[in-house]
Amino acid sequence: MATLSGAIGTGSKWLLDKIVGAIAATGINPNLLTFLGLVVNFGAAAFFAVGRFFVGALIIFFAGFLDILDGQVARRQSRVTAFGAFYDSTLDRYADMALYMGLLVYYSVTGRTPYVVLAAVATAGSVMVSYARARAESLIPLCKVGFMERPERMVLLIIGGLFNRMGPVLWVIAVVSTLTVIHRIYYTWQETRAGRVLPGIKLSL
Repeated sequence: MATLSGAIGTGSKWLLDKIVGAIAATGINPNLLTFLGLVVNFGAAAFFAVGRFFVGALIIFFAGFLDILDGQVARRQSRVTAFGAFYDSTLDRYADMALYMGLLVYYSVTGRTPYVVLAAVATAGSVMVSYARARAESLIPLCKVGFMERPERMVLLIIGGLFNRMGPVLWVIAVVSTLTVIHRIYYTWQETRAGRVLPGIKLSL
């Protein structure tokens, strides 16, 4: 089993490397791949909005592949930039909210008010997980504590779509995201209280 898993991993890496090499050879701007990923996620959101969760989940999976490609292509072309990282992160937030917006539309149209509220809480939690880390890391070196980063959220949405269990998935995202934000607030408080802040940051008591 271990040998089989290793062979699959090696084969997948080889295939990804070939795909990245072929795309990088075209000279395409990695930022365009990032934008295409956003567009694909909009497509997934549209399917979520009409209740076709299974198709939406498959599209999210493809969008995730594009999300991997943009960084790999940028490295292969030696075009990794600070702006590229910012651009990728910003469009990821739009992609996240588009997916939840699709769910909000679906639950609103079908008259399922409790799920509208649940999707809204999951949306807020997802945004705040990213914001809490970004804001914390403007003060302290690193704030990766907690769970429910974007990859975990996307995997959960894919599972919810494939198995038509979007309600339980939204509960998990809403609850764990909120706990992660609380954890990051507490962690940042601890770090700043201990004086472990970035150079140039002045603390006020």
